[in-house]
Amino acid sequence: MGKIRVYQLARKYEISSEALIKILVKEGTTVKSHMSTVDEKVEMLIEQHINRIKAAAKKEVRPKPKKPKLVKKPARGRRKKPVKEKDTDQKAVKESVKRTLAKLDITRKSKRRKRKEETVEVEGKMDVIRIPEFSTVADLAQHLGVEPTEIIQKCLNIGLMVTINQRLDSDSIVMITDEYGYKVEFAETFGQELLTEKKKVKPERMEHRPPVVTIMGHVDHGKTSFLDVVRDSNIIAGEKGGITQHIGAYEVEINDSKITFIDTPGHQAFTAMRSRGAQATDIVILLVAADDGVMPQTSEAINHARAADVPMIIAINKIDLPNADLDKVKQHLLRENIVLEEYGGNVMAAKISAKNGEGIDHLLEMVLLQAEMMELKADPEGQVRGVVLEARKEKGMGIVCTVLIQQGTLKVGDLFLTGNYSGRVRAMLNERGNRIDTAPPATPVVVLGSNGVPQAGDAFIQVDDERTAKEIATKRQQFNRERERRTVQRITLDDLYRQIQEGTVKNLNIVLRADTDGSVEALADSLSSIEAEEVKVNILHKGVGLINESDILLASASNAVVMGFHTSAATQAEQIAKIENVDVRFYDVIYQAIEDIKAAMSGLLEPEIIEKDVGEVEVREVFRVSKIGTIAGCYVLSGQVTRNALVRVDRDGEIVYSGSINSLKRFKDDVKEVKAGFECGIGIEGFEDIMEGDKLQIYVEEKKWKTID
Repeated sequence: MGKIRVYQLARKYEISSEALIKILVKEGTTVKSHMSTVDEKVEMLIEQHINRIKAAAKKEVRPKPKKPKLVKKPARGRRKKPVKEKDTDQKAVKESVKRTLAKLDITRKSKRRKRKEETVEVEGKMDVIRIPEFSTVADLAQHLGVEPTEIIQKCLNIGLMVTINQRLDSDSIVMITDEYGYKVEFAETFGQELLTEKKKVKPERMEHRPPVVTIMGHVDHGKTSFLDVVRDSNIIAGEKGGITQHIGAYEVEINDSKITFIDTPGHQAFTAMRSRGAQATDIVILLVAADDGVMPQTSEAINHARAADVPMIIAINKIDLPNADLDKVKQHLLRENIVLEEYGGNVMAAKISAKNGEGIDHLLEMVLLQAEMMELKADPEGQVRGVVLEARKEKGMGIVCTVLIQQGTLKVGDLFLTGNYSGRVRAMLNERGNRIDTAPPATPVVVLGSNGVPQAGDAFIQVDDERTAKEIATKRQQFNRERERRTVQRITLDDLYRQIQEGTVKNLNIVLRADTDGSVEALADSLSSIEAEEVKVNILHKGVGLINESDILLASASNAVVMGFHTSAATQAEQIAKIENVDVRFYDVIYQAIEDIKAAMSGLLEPEIIEKDVGEVEVREVFRVSKIGTIAGCYVLSGQVTRNALVRVDRDGEIVYSGSINSLKRFKDDVKEVKAGFECGIGIEGFEDIMEGDKLQIYVEEKKWKTID
């Protein structure tokens, strides 16, 4: 059964949260605050309560048996239409309902906003404001059109002590804006509303643009060799070890048509861009070696392409090798739920050889055909917008950003904003290192002039005002520091049940790794067979081998849990998991993994409470102190006594009481601890029947979270 918060329910019925809490009390339901949750049954009671109020208000209206009264002719000789009895009754009903609700004090109070010395009345309408998360009290007040002192008072009413420059979390902002009759939408990045396009994208200016194609596939399946043939160059010669170390973006002209290719090192950048909401790719070419078939990274590439929701074209490479087996490759693709066109599916495929160039032209024709079907267009005269593919700092050049232009035409000297940094285009280079002056849509270009190193996937936007760009960049850096300070917690199995109860989690996403393919399939089938109404297990990706960086980034982008069976994680992957706060778990027995998931789904994964003995004390004298209670004069036999520790009273070998220490003194002074060999006074909370000769066992409780070795 779904649950809803009090402030959301109040917004639904257009009443204040305080009024809704009063109604809940009348209906026999007590809640703590605006953030409390109620179920569907309580929501039905609220609806019935309000309907009763409206029904009672309607009874007050008596139909008037008078005939429609005509108004005298106006000066110009025009006659007004007679006011019908039905219209009069409906108006009277509305006014009566309004008066009744006002008497019961459940209507939302009208708020006033001062704007240019005018007072504007806002009556119950839920206006929408866009504001970044962790905005300051002053920023929120400015958006609401009120004084900051009002916001501070609202915060005090909900138990928050804030200052004018203090930043508020999302829950606090929602509660405060709700009280003013506003609905809040959190902007992903600060300053989006300030970057208004002065050159609007106009349909009549839209022109066909080249497709952006990403090359993906397993290591040594010929991704870079394919681009060598297409560009008629030798890219591999510039890469260490014959593999791609950086993102390569290349523009190729084929039969008077252009195609932009992006070659990625594995899939880290591809996932990073998707995790930031960037959609830089139109088509994915998946290279599969005819002698190897679908390998682990091939499977990963398929999952990444599906997650990004872009069409795939399969390129079966190395068909010139004597051990090439096309039927095996097609069978492997069917296992990945990829049905080729020759089998009645919708995925195009081409047989190529990157070594001798066979089938390359046919593959490129497929790309152009797919692009024509997608009708890709852009406005070359609009505001420049793009996405950062790669950024780094190079000696002698400064900050170098590889940018894919998606809209507009970038020129040397243009001001821009990218991620948390701003800058001016000092120079632009194409993929061959030659200087260029302009970059139209779908063009990859190297931009020099950024004030900092942005991240892959950050938006690249042209701005007209340098002061505004620097102001937005500074604000974004402040918000970023605040987000890092208030670390965002990823989903873990320990808090899954709580999130299920709150209705925030419906799917448990899992990235699965094991030592053998058989183990992966067995574990995936077992996890998928777990049935539960509240949550569904969703295997995002499964593979064989070590848990790598791509697994962690996929889990981070999809809010998933990473599970390893008879395997471990690469060192770099472990470091990224700590940074991204991704929950990674390892298992050696299959049923332990299954039971752990079941326990998380049912809320049974509780920490183990371990008792640790810290000392033993003997009671030698008992003091009765008025207004305080009984104090035991003790001698510490072993270990130590600490304030707020737990205690058992042992009397002649029998435990007569268990509780906690509420006071610990040495002579007349309060102390935090007393070690063995010293005397002290101990007060036990809730226990007055202490006797001389009792032994006190001092211990503490420690939580040990369950882990699988």
